[in-house]
Amino acid sequence: MDTYKQKSWWKILLMVIGMIIIILTMIYTNFLSERLAESEKKYITFYSDAIQRLSKPFESGDLNLQQQDQNLELKILSNVKNPIILDTGEGDLVGFNWGEDKDNDQKFLEKQLEKIKKSGIPPIVPQTDDDPETPDPQYPKVYYNYSKLYTLITWFPLVQVFLIGIFIMFGYIIFSSVRRAEQNRVWVGMSKETAHQLGTPITGIMGWIEFLKTATDPSPDQFEALKELENDVRKLDLIADRFSKIGSKPVLKEEDINSLLEKSVNYLKKRSPKNIQYIFNYSGELKALVNDHLFSWVIENILRNALDAMEDKGTIKLETKTDGNRIIIDISDSGKGIPSGKLKTVFKPGYSTKKRGWGLGLSLAKRIIKEYHKGKIFVLKSKVNEGTTFRIILPKA
Repeated sequence: MDTYKQKSWWKILLMVIGMIIIILTMIYTNFLSERLAESEKKYITFYSDAIQRLSKPFESGDLNLQQQDQNLELKILSNVKNPIILDTGEGDLVGFNWGEDKDNDQKFLEKQLEKIKKSGIPPIVPQTDDDPETPDPQYPKVYYNYSKLYTLITWFPLVQVFLIGIFIMFGYIIFSSVRRAEQNRVWVGMSKETAHQLGTPITGIMGWIEFLKTATDPSPDQFEALKELENDVRKLDLIADRFSKIGSKPVLKEEDINSLLEKSVNYLKKRSPKNIQYIFNYSGELKALVNDHLFSWVIENILRNALDAMEDKGTIKLETKTDGNRIIIDISDSGKGIPSGKLKTVFKPGYSTKKRGWGLGLSLAKRIIKEYHKGKIFVLKSKVNEGTTFRIILPKA
């Protein structure tokens, strides 16, 4: 079962859907900007025609109609919002809609004209009345830039993506926090109930073991079996105690790390296949502030995973050393290893190589080491069919 992999596929699917929405938004916005650009070009063409008509003297005819025509053209001029530069071809530039202090600033207008030419916006060139294809040299070329509305529309997709991204990010953070809090409450409740349910049969089994010791005369082998059975029941009692304390802040005490490691190894060694070899390489006494029960659970979880990876034959090596104010614990096995693509997911909830596994062991181990002991746990190295090394780093006491 790989729950983490399923979650990853859902994240990828959501990202693809989001990208499709963004692409469609950009396509539609590009369509709108092109239509607006065409519309603004028509306005500038009207502007050029209006300048041309206003520059001509009145011909004979109805003066009222001529006055109305002139008023209409003036209204067109006043409603054009695009920044405009008129180039007479004689070195004089006249600006409109750049601002009162900029409309006659030659240096400013020259810079803006260069920008317009580089942007690729073609100028509107007035034509002669006789030949619409022939430019009329007595009227200036009309260079223009797009309006603020056009600029806002072209920037709209990026602004929209940014706002959507911010909304999704905060929504994801809030949703994840609420979900984690809810999951923690469920786990705490389930753990305490499990501890409560285990308490009664564990007490009963311990009583029956004492009864067997006193009621019979066991042989040495039987006595050793009863002793190991008692150790197993005590381990169950310890597990129940761990479950009952989940959700509570653990009490940390100064402990010798090497002694805790030996205790965990000695317990599992008697329950391991005979072809499993344990190698110890401990440095001197190493003191750290740990919770005995929780830290031992982490070590045993890693050792059990190593046993599962080796399939009844192989070597487990434990090594401790110091690095400044840090204690380093390396636990290596000669098992089947972890694929390189899975190294970052082994500590995620739901990841498991076992058919019946829940994928919570290493996730809880990381939480215990990181949150309770202010340390680190990670895969130092792993190679398929050669083995894996887990490293735990703890601060010295």
